[in-house]
Amino acid sequence: MDFVAGAIGGVCGVAVGYPLDTVKVRIQTEPKYSGIWHCVRDTYRRERVRGFYRGLSLPVCTVSLVSSVSFGTYRHCLAHICRFRYGSADAKPAKTDVTLSGCASGLVRVFLTSPTEVAKVRLQTQARRPSASGPSAAPPGCPAPPVCPVPGPKYRGPLHCLATVAREEGLRGLYKGSSALLLRDGHSFATYFLSYAILCEWLTPASHSQPDVLGVLLAGGCAGVLAWAVATPMDVIKSRLQADGQGQRRYRGLLHCVVTSVREEGPRVLFKGLALNCCRAFPVNMVVFVAYEAALRLGRGLLT
Repeated sequence: MDFVAGAIGGVCGVAVGYPLDTVKVRIQTEPKYSGIWHCVRDTYRRERVRGFYRGLSLPVCTVSLVSSVSFGTYRHCLAHICRFRYGSADAKPAKTDVTLSGCASGLVRVFLTSPTEVAKVRLQTQARRPSASGPSAAPPGCPAPPVCPVPGPKYRGPLHCLATVAREEGLRGLYKGSSALLLRDGHSFATYFLSYAILCEWLTPASHSQPDVLGVLLAGGCAGVLAWAVATPMDVIKSRLQADGQGQRRYRGLLHCVVTSVREEGPRVLFKGLALNCCRAFPVNMVVFVAYEAALRLGRGLLT
């Protein structure tokens, strides 16, 4: 049931947070944007609402599997640790147990998410067609310049993007940025599940064993914010490594990307998109945990 509930929660979370994720990726990878609203206005002006949903189909198709693996791995790892340490899978886990299980959950999901993250980032950041209303007209009395065909986008969709990356860059291209993804998801998911467990404990009334819906909403939202607060530096590096491959490559690896980015844009570059990540994380993870807990309780009720 943990796998099924995790899948349901993940799909609900993606539906809520994807437009802000697109803005976040563009802010992190394109220096021309001075802030969140500049990116939102520019994206809407050039591409309208559709621009905020570039690359959505692949995450929707895969997020149920990834979220299922994340929550299922966490619960099963925690059960095995409790059984090994305390003799029963139902024993109350220590905070160290929750942290280790959360870290394992984050590390396992990387092998599934790296190719989809590469496709998502490439689709979100690929060059858009220039506007037809640009300054292309010739002055009066002058011959019109030759009309050059405007090249279309390199990637036509998620599957075409994956196939193109695999053909041009090999299997390694599909796992580009996976080192940064491992560093991002390991400690961020440890923070995610630990903070959720602690907040649920604090928000549970004295006469109950679990928090109410409002408690789950608050705990889930705060857990998401804390997780993204520690994940953002590696998320910036991950996005840059995965976007690197459209045209001339700039980065030789994780360390080179960190050093180059900090040297060119200062230490603040590692926190690009932090405010947006936190704003997006609260509603998304409220929905994720409420859907997860509701599906879990419904499933247990049907099985008993």
